Amino acid sequence: MAWVRRVRTASGATAVQIAESVAGQRRIVRHVGSARDEADLGLLMERARRLLDDDRQGVLDLGITPVAAKATMVGPPQPLSLLPGAGSGSSARPLVSRSRVLKTSSGLLFEVLAGVYASLGLDVVGDDSFRDLVIARVVEPTSLLDVDRVLAELGQKAVSLSTRKRTLRRAHQGSYRDQVATACFTHAATDGDVSLVLYDVTTLYFEAEHEDELRKVGYSKERRVDPQIVVGLLVDRQGFPLEIGCYEGNKAETTTIVPIVQAFQERHNLADMVVVADAGMLSASNLKDLDEAGLRFIVGSRATKAPNDLASHFRWHGDAFTDGQIIDTITPRVSTKAAAAVNDITKKAEPVWDPAVHQRSWRAVWAYSRKRATRDRHTLTLQENRAKAVVAGEKSARAPRFVKTSNGTRSLDEASLARARRLVGLKGYVTNIPRDLMPASEVIASYHDLWHVEASFRMSKTDLRARPMFARTRDAIEAHLTIVFTALAVGREVQHRTGLSLRRVLRTLKPLRSATVEINGVITIIPPALTPDEAALVEALQQTRPRH
Repeated sequence: MAWVRRVRTASGATAVQIAESVAGQRRIVRHVGSARDEADLGLLMERARRLLDDDRQGVLDLGITPVAAKATMVGPPQPLSLLPGAGSGSSARPLVSRSRVLKTSSGLLFEVLAGVYASLGLDVVGDDSFRDLVIARVVEPTSLLDVDRVLAELGQKAVSLSTRKRTLRRAHQGSYRDQVATACFTHAATDGDVSLVLYDVTTLYFEAEHEDELRKVGYSKERRVDPQIVVGLLVDRQGFPLEIGCYEGNKAETTTIVPIVQAFQERHNLADMVVVADAGMLSASNLKDLDEAGLRFIVGSRATKAPNDLASHFRWHGDAFTDGQIIDTITPRVSTKAAAAVNDITKKAEPVWDPAVHQRSWRAVWAYSRKRATRDRHTLTLQENRAKAVVAGEKSARAPRFVKTSNGTRSLDEASLARARRLVGLKGYVTNIPRDLMPASEVIASYHDLWHVEASFRMSKTDLRARPMFARTRDAIEAHLTIVFTALAVGREVQHRTGLSLRRVLRTLKPLRSATVEINGVITIIPPALTPDEAALVEALQQTRPRH
């Protein structure tokens, strides 16, 4: 390979030479000349470049390795003129402008996410600015002010900040959430099963000094004392979001399930569906309201209800259980001594729940797991040791579990500890679905799908950073949650199609950069080179997978 180099001589001049590298050795092929000023140096450098570019040269005098002929790009033809020396300008070979890279971006990532957004039917909103805010939330959750930087990285030109603010106002006032929820339901109903939905709540706190009509201090899942809001999320059995609701921070969790489920039912004209929720939703009024609304439910039961629900079993079989044993029985609707007598302990067989006969009770399913029993015993041992340490004065803390106080003296509550040890390994479920419609094993399996809604909450809090740090008014918070709800739908669908976490998909596709280059005055976009794994990932995102 030959190249042009400049060398300072002993006389102070600059020598221009053509050199080559052969077998790792550098040698001078030709001395073009010496210059003492910039003008002469420029002429010598141009002459040396012409020698290298001149294909007619073939082989230089001293034996440079022959190279393949080069095709030279020329400029547009010059106009002809009859006047001598006019029109053609200089007799030197025309020079072509050097190619330039104008910008690079992760345009491929934006394209596949926009494709997922459209395939879910979310483009029914008809607002590209809203779509860009959603995709930016998926890629890198940030403030509204910083969205333009995220979109620029994705090769998109963001609208102005004032237009983004107007988009949020449209999202709230234009019922974008209703349109998104309808699209999500249509997608879930087409590709999956919406006869069973999962519900749970979480809290999002604000670093604010004062409360208002929405942000209030209440029970916090993060154990904080800041003003907060309560967010309820309804998903299908695969964790795909169907409905979201925002409530005051001091609102009890049990009072949120009925409004959001009824809104979902009325929006989609559903007559029969099953709602699954954890034990936190277990209240007599909740279950009654759901039942009167024609809804079927499966909720977790508290271990403290086991002695009454399993009174017949404990009398006839003691506290011995086998691994995987399931007991299908009934539980009183109201936890009072009068209502607790619904189960006749004089009968060895457990009663079969019948809504027409047992109007004061619900169906209860209890299951025993040896693995759960081992875990429960370990937890109880730790709690017992802590209680003993508090009683002995070794630890100064609030009275923990199994510590009772009488006349200012603390002691270990042996009766409560013995009762808790008797119930290790048991997990209960309450439902209004008769046994002939859903066997006990399916009741348990349906309840265990609740981890999907927990996974969706985890994604919204971590990957999408749902906490509205920069929103203050209720309208802004509601609009922010609409963006998060839509981004959650896109994120869950990305996970479903690829089988990978959202974070891993972004980590794989974001470094794939497209280049916008200018060559001879023509601007073109060069796509990134993909490995087989990256190409397979992009193909998976472009194709839908059944959600069955």
